[in-house]
Amino acid sequence: MNRAQKKQAVADLHQMFEENELVVVTHYSGLTVAEISELRAKMRENGASFKVTKNTLAKIALDGTRFAAMSDLFTGPTGMAVSQDPVAAAKTAYEFAKENEKLVIMGGALGETILDAQAVEALAKLPSLDELRSKLVGLLVAPATRVATVLQAPASQLARVTAAYAEKG
Repeated sequence: MNRAQKKQAVADLHQMFEENELVVVTHYSGLTVAEISELRAKMRENGASFKVTKNTLAKIALDGTRFAAMSDLFTGPTGMAVSQDPVAAAKTAYEFAKENEKLVIMGGALGETILDAQAVEALAKLPSLDELRSKLVGLLVAPATRVATVLQAPASQLARVTAAYAEKG
């Protein structure tokens, strides 16, 4: 990698840090290319991405971003999972790490808050933004559904009584 390519890689990483809310740092030692490709595909499905990084370039790219305090996580064979959704990258990385012990979550950052591996795991167990929205809509719709059910009950009971008398006589 020549100097121009390194500058471009640092610029791309810096932009990635600026555009995303969550960064999860992992070690991927022992993962095959097929397994990393599978991880990337799962990340894309969930609105996140996974990138293998050079530690020195990542540390340079971290300067001037809100994630600068997590530069000490970049040691060894490092990969980053990033997402704009505050849960997606953590949830996908955690689920993949449960299935494949070669992926180890080292920590991460949510905004300016630095997370250790346990905090990333706790974050991964939270419902996603879409799940929270669907629960909220369900809570808002439930009273209307109950009202409609209660209002329909007398009419359906009247229809049953009428049908029973019709069958009798």
